[in-house]
Parts: sequence; structure tokens; C-alpha cells
Amino acid sequence: MGPCQAGPEATISSGMGEEIHGLAGFYAAPAGGLTARLLRRRLATLWPRLTGLDVLGIGHAEPYLPLWREEAARCIALAPAQLGPSRFAPGGVSSAVLAEEDALPFPDLSFDRILLVHGLEAAENAGRLLRECWRVLRDDGRLLVVAPNRRGIWAQFDHTPFGHGRPYSPSQITRLLQAQMFRVERRDAALYVPPFTPLMRAGTAWEKAGRTICPARWAGLCLIEAEKDIFAAMPAGAVRLRRRVLLRA
Repeated sequence: MGPCQAGPEATISSGMGEEIHGLAGFYAAPAGGLTARLLRRRLATLWPRLTGLDVLGIGHAEPYLPLWREEAARCIALAPAQLGPSRFAPGGVSSAVLAEEDALPFPDLSFDRILLVHGLEAAENAGRLLRECWRVLRDDGRLLVVAPNRRGIWAQFDHTPFGHGRPYSPSQITRLLQAQMFRVERRDAALYVPPFTPLMRAGTAWEKAGRTICPARWAGLCLIEAEKDIFAAMPAGAVRLRRRVLLRA
């Protein structure tokens, strides 16, 4: 069975360049579970229903793909190879493939939605990764990037996965997406709660207060939704042909 003929949910291993620190252990701990719940709320707001769509998660998307598993036509998780089989996919792994970030193992125009989480900050070449996302997205496809905010407190501490790899500002992600032929449609933010266990117990209250009184540029995570810009890949205009007049003798 090829990688694109997998069951409704598959987990695929990826040879991404920079190891993301302690993902499995982080999400198994209470702090990671709360982080996943808070981020899932924002993802559900941005993408409330994906009925009948093909969804790809790149990086470490397993904690978040269950949002759409029941309604999507297909959910596939492309996970770093060092994590091994996903503990989040019920029924075990239906497909496992080693893939590089600049050569995703899918044909062109394979997916309607791509969630990129724990992926951009760990990529060896972010531009190539995004260009591959562009290639495998359908013409009306959308990409949702979740990355550590370089101004946020989460990027300053390495006891969570968001403190490893390269953090980004929203404007940096926007420019990177535009350079790879995406059109940014929406910006959002998540994780206003500081990444310390005693404070995270009141995580929901922190998120509500943060979204009300704190500018998004100080949140822990940037969320950027972009649409595949098919017109960016087309020539700006056709070459003008000169009219030739032939005179008969």
C-alpha cells in the first residue's frame, strides 16, 4: 500500500533536520496535556469543520488531528522519525514511511488542508518545506502554521518543545509564506499562560485574560493561516507578439 492509499488516519515518519526536544514526554505530562487543550481550542476556532477533506499534519500533529478525524475523509500525520509510531492514533499505525522535509511522499494536489506544528522551527530549510506544502496542497488548499513566537515567553525556556529550534515573529512567517507562493488570510495567537506548572493550573483563565488585555505579539505561539496562491506561480503576463506583415511581390 502506497503512502497515499493509507487508511483514514496514518502516521508517517519524517527525516526532519533538527530534533524537537522531548515531544512525547511533554504531551504525556499534565503541562503538555493542558497546552494541547488550549491550542486545540484555537485550532477549532480557525478550522471548525473539515467535512470530507483530506488533512495532513506535519511535525508533531497527532495531539491535534483528532479535532477533525471523525469528519475528514483522511487524516495523515507526518511525524519526526525519532518519535516512532504514534501513541495518539487509535488502532496503531496504518502506514509508516521515511520522508525528508523537501520531498514529501505524496503526489501533487493531494490535500485540502495542512497543519504544520512543531515543524517550521525544526526545519533545516523552512523555504523548501513550505514549497513542498504548496506542491501537495490542492489549488484551493490552506496551510495553518503554528510556531513559537520569538517575543513570547515560551520561546525563552527550553523545558518545553517550543523553546527549541528557531522561533518566528508573525511578520517573519508572513514574509516566508509569501516568498513560497502563499497568501496569508488570518493571524491568531495562543498560549498566553506562562510555561510554569503552578501558573498553568489556571491556564484557561490566563488565556481569556491574555486575549483581552495582552497584544498577540506577546503570546507564546503564532498561528498563521495561508491559502495556496496559484496565481503567484503564473507569469505576470503573456509575451506580446509583434504583428508581421508579409508583402507579396
